[in-house]
Amino acid sequence: MELSQRAKRLKSSVTLAASAKAKALIAAGEDIVSLTVGEPDFATPTVIQEAAIKAITSGVASYYTVTAGIPELKAAIIASIERDYGFKTHSENIIVTDGAKFALYSLFQVLLDSKDEVIIPTPYWVSYGEHVTMAEGVPVFVKATQANDFKVTVEQLDKVRTAKTKALILNSPSNPTGSIYTKTELEQIGNWAVDNDILIVSDDIYGKLVYNGAVFTPLASISEAIRKQTIIINGVSKAYAMTGWRIGYAVADDVRIISAMTKIASQSTSNPVAVSQYAAVEALNGNQAIVEEMRQAFEERLNVIYPLVAEIPGFKLSKPQGAFYLFPDVTEAMKLKGFTDINDFTNAILTEAKVALVTGAGFGADENIRLSYAADLATLKKAVKRLKAFMEA
Repeated sequence: MELSQRAKRLKSSVTLAASAKAKALIAAGEDIVSLTVGEPDFATPTVIQEAAIKAITSGVASYYTVTAGIPELKAAIIASIERDYGFKTHSENIIVTDGAKFALYSLFQVLLDSKDEVIIPTPYWVSYGEHVTMAEGVPVFVKATQANDFKVTVEQLDKVRTAKTKALILNSPSNPTGSIYTKTELEQIGNWAVDNDILIVSDDIYGKLVYNGAVFTPLASISEAIRKQTIIINGVSKAYAMTGWRIGYAVADDVRIISAMTKIASQSTSNPVAVSQYAAVEALNGNQAIVEEMRQAFEERLNVIYPLVAEIPGFKLSKPQGAFYLFPDVTEAMKLKGFTDINDFTNAILTEAKVALVTGAGFGADENIRLSYAADLATLKKAVKRLKAFMEA
């Protein structure tokens, strides 16, 4: 049997692959420190767990739900958007999905025809390009440099804009760089998109995880014109330590987009996991102090670990403002160790230093590696000690 050309073209997620490899080595008895996966190391807060248990014991979580999400969760999202973004949305403008990743997947399935183009700033989250490709679109990558804090400009975007440009993906705070666009920068990009009738897919999943006085400005909050041109992608995975619960959502001004995405979901997933939806209601409606407690912990880890990584020979990096990743340029480090390929270098760190990281190649950055600091400080310090010893050997 021959696999489809689509299946042959599809690449695996480098983050999940790196995490799986690390787990396999640990299971085999290897002393591996893994900084691969992008998920909080905290357990889901107790009040959210209790809401899920109540949904199970009461029986409401035993059945199919409506495809686009239960009314209670949509109401919680509406309240969250009004609280965090400053505008009122409606139930028909929202779809709840099995994780924010499926929101992105289904969105591009309904937006793109063959050869439609989507502009993606690099470095980028590993699945953006693959989602566009799976929808028969063309990802158009625009390099954001470390010198400009990994942010693209309107001038860069305009150089790659064509008659086939359908959308732009903007992720702020960014995975993998942790960079945040300012309100002025977002306003310029948003107005450019409005003027050129280009949709902006705003991935806001790390919006609550910002540090050291940095401010997250939701793109959709800047003006009504920009809001109407923006599709918000968000979820409860990162801020509420609920990666395994798989609840994301999309918000769009154009109800046709949400309706079409709902059709995709109805023929693929049927509905998001029922018990997870009831847990997400508590996450969004409940006491938000739990989010602040985790945010402060991540901030402390960043402030402790950043200067230590900066001291590693050949590692050059900017201090992130959000998310929970460091993304050092290791060009000089590779030269010092005799490597020319980022994948070989990352594998050497795994086999010799016993530290699992993610190669930057999957993020469109062949000179970088990604370290997640969503781990306790003792683990992070242990990893940095090993990395430094590896570079100094």
